[in-house]
Amino acid sequence: MAQTPAWPPASLTRLFVDQPLSQGMALTIDGGQAHYLGAVMRLKAGDQIALFDDRTGEWRAGIEQVGKRAVAVRIVERMREREAVPDLWLLAAPIKKGRIDWMAEKACELGVARLQPVITQRTIVDRLNLDRLRAHMIEAAEQCERTALPMLDEPVKLAQLLKAWPEDRALIFADEEGGVPMAAAAKPGPAAILIGPEGGFTDGERAAIKALPQATGVSLGPRILRADTAMAAAVSLWMGLAGDWR
Repeated sequence: MAQTPAWPPASLTRLFVDQPLSQGMALTIDGGQAHYLGAVMRLKAGDQIALFDDRTGEWRAGIEQVGKRAVAVRIVERMREREAVPDLWLLAAPIKKGRIDWMAEKACELGVARLQPVITQRTIVDRLNLDRLRAHMIEAAEQCERTALPMLDEPVKLAQLLKAWPEDRALIFADEEGGVPMAAAAKPGPAAILIGPEGGFTDGERAAIKALPQATGVSLGPRILRADTAMAAAVSLWMGLAGDWR
């Protein structure tokens, strides 16, 4: 009879550190991360953890001292370089709390390079907690062994976004009125996927998007999708056709 595998798997606890890391570097981990290492994971001096910084990759570090409020560690060696990420931006109209958090988390897991909130006429969320969204992306990266985080930008109005659109970047937008299949729109190279609000784009907004030479409307199938589901479907299709899932 096959032996039941141990769970969770034997792997190093991973944490994101927002500063450049290097071999032999000593640093202090405090706040919630220190509580997690000492009180939750019950790690002690001599144990090892994995740290990544979204700059230089992932590093193995040894714990030198565990205190009530801080944990002292020293970098031992680099285990991986920062991963290469497809040049895909996600442009998404903010949706209600919970669903926008899920969207940020999945954008990180799926490998999006940049998350840009976009304010449209039917956007119902007027305040966006970027710190909370970034925390969700960090947690997803820690759990999924990512070494890169998506860039997270301040919200921008749709008209402003279109006015400054780069000439060399394709704009793929989920058109609820129908469009070409993603297979016809997804090409290798710089690209962005635009997902509208829960009420969809207005006629004027749709016309303004279509007027952009780089824009292509796509259909995501015969069923109506919520904005967060449309995001996951569109990004997954693009990654499979033009990204690093090929």
